[in-house]
Amino acid sequence: MAPTDDHSLSGQSIGESEGEARTARWEFMRTEAGSAAVLLVATIAALIWANAAPGSYRAFWETHLAVDLGGRGVALDLREWVNSGLMTLFFFVVGLEARREFDMGELRERRHLTLPLLAGLSGMVAPVAIYLAVNAGHPSTHGWGAAMSTDTAFALGMLALLGNRLPGRLRTFILTVAVVDDFVALGVIAVFYSDRIVLPALLVAGGVLVLVLLLRAQGLRSGAAYAVLGVVAWVALLKSGVDPVVIGLLLGLLTLAYPATRDDLERASGLFRSFREQPTPELERSARRGIASAISPNERLQRAIHPWSSYVIVPLFALANAGITLDSDLLGRAATSPVTLGILLGYLLGKPLGIVGVSWLTTRMSGGRTRPPIGWGSVAAGGTIAGVGFTVSLLIATLAFEGEQLDEAKAGVLAAVLCAFTATWLISWVLGRLPQPLRARALLGTAEGIVDLATPVDPAQDHVRGPFDAPVTVVEYGDFECPYCGQAEPVVRDLLADFGDVRYVWRHLPLTDVHPHAQLAAVAAEAAAEQGAFWAVRDLLLERQDALKPRDLLRYADELGLDVERFRDALRAGRGAERVARDVESADLSGVSGTPTFFINGRRHHGAYDIATLSAAVRSAKDRTTARRGRREER
Repeated sequence: MAPTDDHSLSGQSIGESEGEARTARWEFMRTEAGSAAVLLVATIAALIWANAAPGSYRAFWETHLAVDLGGRGVALDLREWVNSGLMTLFFFVVGLEARREFDMGELRERRHLTLPLLAGLSGMVAPVAIYLAVNAGHPSTHGWGAAMSTDTAFALGMLALLGNRLPGRLRTFILTVAVVDDFVALGVIAVFYSDRIVLPALLVAGGVLVLVLLLRAQGLRSGAAYAVLGVVAWVALLKSGVDPVVIGLLLGLLTLAYPATRDDLERASGLFRSFREQPTPELERSARRGIASAISPNERLQRAIHPWSSYVIVPLFALANAGITLDSDLLGRAATSPVTLGILLGYLLGKPLGIVGVSWLTTRMSGGRTRPPIGWGSVAAGGTIAGVGFTVSLLIATLAFEGEQLDEAKAGVLAAVLCAFTATWLISWVLGRLPQPLRARALLGTAEGIVDLATPVDPAQDHVRGPFDAPVTVVEYGDFECPYCGQAEPVVRDLLADFGDVRYVWRHLPLTDVHPHAQLAAVAAEAAAEQGAFWAVRDLLLERQDALKPRDLLRYADELGLDVERFRDALRAGRGAERVARDVESADLSGVSGTPTFFINGRRHHGAYDIATLSAAVRSAKDRTTARRGRREER
């Protein structure tokens, strides 16, 4: 919707950042789905290239490239630049997403970290044990590291391709498992698959990390400064003999994520207005810095780097490493090779056994107090999708093997990817054909989720539309002058029409710094509530957002047949202001800084607010409530 004045412009760019944040989050998920497809294309391209022109494939990736400064520098072949250089950015993105979940997502309640942590460790030990059993007595036992690590990008991308077949919380569960996996795998690379350690260079890398922590504690937000320090640490690790990709994951995990606060947004709005009134270069820089500082560095970096990681870096890695000559000789060797079979069976059997097994044991031993955030069907699907061991597996294989054994290892990795996706698809297909109550429990489980809504819904205090005993409650924090709220209103109406058992609650959050008429409009709605006409006035105000001056509000009261004098007195006295302030306070307690913001059964809704997305979220919440009620009745 095009802005109609300066206030709406600043509102759309700053004050209503919730809508843009949800859009960014939705784009992030679409990037995962698209990146899985691009990664698959790159893998096929590598296989075609390696089989059509094997000499050209090897020669290209073995081309040396040196960066030299004053007689000192780094000289690597192109494959090493991809594996040790560009993949550092990939692991940086993985660390960013893990830190975001830790600070703002499911894992901010630390008790939810225990089970994925144990599942991640068990999901590595079991494949390694299977690999060692298959390779017992063979010199290939030293390649056990190639059978243990999940490819985070490929696994999450495949989950995105499966769409609504599996619940969204499975993504968080697998992400945590995969980050534990990546962290341990990078430690394994550093200890078991690195060259001779050069201690002085390693100490330099450690000193740079300490400096990063000190600068962060001092509040430094210069991306350029941290980028330079990251490059220094990368070079130091490379010179130390430790694979430098570990620095990416560490720096990502150190990058804080936090929601934009209303104070920061209001300060940014003030800077923007100053620039609008006097557009000088100095005020332009101040406004730009103020807007940037309102968003956490974690989210800004994710938005900037994640598409490059998904669509360029990881596909390049596949192109550089997945190329093997698939002739009858290799296929014959792979069918009986302990390396190929160890990797394939480790991923196909070890990952599900480790993840599902430890999840079940933890649930039993804790008496159900610690249980997966998803149903057991989803846990099983998570176990099989974790068998996608592409990136780190190939990385370790190139360090552990060479020649024919390396080709056999790559064959095992590629076969594991295909089998893992097939097994996950079959599980989702079976779950989709279960009766509805059983399917809901198998997919969603009965664990209590995080409640983001700090102030619970109170029918005696809140404005409620729909049955009071509905299994799903949707709370919207809105602003009558916010154009995004106006765009969301038809969606809310369709949602209530489609679901007869949804309770809807409106709470006020007037963004007074960008919408000059929003506060008075909210008070007008409360004045109408004194005459039992809250919903009629609320609906009308959202339809006529461009006319919210006092005379307009009085005209609407007359149009709806209200007692206009009583309505005018309530406006003049500001009798609804206290109620509006209470809603604003509840928004602050829940970390809400923009509009519209939706909560579904107390859980903050991230993503788009179109009818399809909101309907899917409502159905999921309803199914989860039904599953929990069924479990309580069984007891």
